[in-house]
Amino acid sequence: VQLVESGGGLVQPEGSLRLCCSASGFTLNYYAIGWFRQAPGKEREFVAAISWSGGSTDYADSVKGRFLISRDNAKNTVYLRMNSLKPEDTAVYYCAASPLLTKIAQNVGYWGKGTLVTVSS
Repeated sequence: VQLVESGGGLVQPEGSLRLCCSASGFTLNYYAIGWFRQAPGKEREFVAAISWSGGSTDYADSVKGRFLISRDNAKNTVYLRMNSLKPEDTAVYYCAASPLLTKIAQNVGYWGKGTLVTVSS
């Protein structure tokens, strides 16, 4: 089981990025998928999550209205569209798979290795 994140990079404040989470060796279709992030010197925190069907989503207050999580089960991929990025969004972003939608890192079953997002002018 391997989750692979992509799409990170350097972006200016107020810019946008789209992160992708794909899977190797298994299908994401039966899992709720979440995005977490970890900034230097800080704990890993919840960002957004989506149920296996895509019918339910949840967001951290800090990203509501700016980030959008979605999934395409036919492509075995989950997306995180990030708009109006702020310097405080700078972090390594991790994709996470779990049986049920969760905000709690300890409940996550599988983690990707992360992709770095840097918001800076």
